[in-house]
Amino acid sequence: MSAPTVRRRRLGAKLRALRGELTLEEVAERSKGQFVYSKLSRIETARSASKAKDIDALLDLYAELGREVSDELRAALLTLTKEGAQRGWWHSYRGVLTPVYEDLISLETEAESISSWQLGVIPGLLQTGEYARDIIRATAMSEAVEARVDALVEVRLARQAVLTREEPLTLWAIIAEQSLRSTSDTDGLMREQLGRLLTMGKRPSINIQVLPANAPLHVGQLGSFTVLGFGPHADLDVVHTEGLTSALYVEEREQVAAHRDAWQRLSAAALSVEASADLITEIRKST
Repeated sequence: MSAPTVRRRRLGAKLRALRGELTLEEVAERSKGQFVYSKLSRIETARSASKAKDIDALLDLYAELGREVSDELRAALLTLTKEGAQRGWWHSYRGVLTPVYEDLISLETEAESISSWQLGVIPGLLQTGEYARDIIRATAMSEAVEARVDALVEVRLARQAVLTREEPLTLWAIIAEQSLRSTSDTDGLMREQLGRLLTMGKRPSINIQVLPANAPLHVGQLGSFTVLGFGPHADLDVVHTEGLTSALYVEEREQVAAHRDAWQRLSAAALSVEASADLITEIRKST
């Protein structure tokens, strides 16, 4: 049995919410033999992948039972199901990527928006190849990671396609000023990286803010995080946090909402998009 992915857990949580006060046994009974308790349980607890036809039928049943199943919700849940059965480009890097990292790439591919706060580094979706190489090497805590640097750089750059596809993901990144003032032994690395921020920030789907070094104490000092948004259904949103040796996802609605509120506070405390571009330009001139 494969480990539950974030995608399957999100699908199961939404179906559990639609079930409401009904028990799984009651749903199975009302399905008139189409579903059995064990199958419904596996879907809700993400213990197995689901088929689109089963999810479609289950949504039909919940609609008949008076639950609100909009066309948009049905499309979103079926997308979660179908994407789970497809192999993305990142599958060719199996053995290089952790399951958590594969989940992140998959979620970025499906998301409509990303709201990112970065305390110490430039966001991965905005990194140059040389910056990515240096930061991967600088934060590698095992020989296994050090041996996979080239492949990990390839993956990081390939992820950035979500920003330039026909319908690009909307990215709003807040970056701490100290990240922009990092130094490197690689000549011209930070100048190139800051130039990329300025170039990408001109895209209509990308906003970049800088939180100045002299800002008052703020909630972002507790660590970086990213909120992945999935359109009108906020209860499908996910928060990704990453530490030195591990990463995790926050999926509970209240905790996701708390992170989104924290991001809004950081956005309010940061320089405007225009003033941020001016500061990035100023710092770049001094590198």
